[in-house]
Amino acid sequence: MNNKFLDKVYEQIISETMIKDNKLHTTFFLHPSVVPHYSYSVLSPPSPSFLFSFLSHCKEIYGLKNEQEIEYVWVKYKEEVTTLIDKKELV
Repeated sequence: MNNKFLDKVYEQIISETMIKDNKLHTTFFLHPSVVPHYSYSVLSPPSPSFLFSFLSHCKEIYGLKNEQEIEYVWVKYKEEVTTLIDKKELV
């Protein structure tokens, strides 16, 4: 696993994430009713469709090929978003 590349993927996805009005806005969840970004309450857990979109985004955009790579990026992303929500820094 190339952690330097995976860290860059994580940093890019974080840079495309915004928290505003207690909603997480991303560019990777394309839903017909909420294009071009997805938002969900930061107080609720991510939906299965959100997680599926994250997985698909990692595969299609960044070429991640296996579960370990995607899990590495997801864990870092989830931890950072949680920290930023607590600090309210992505507003």
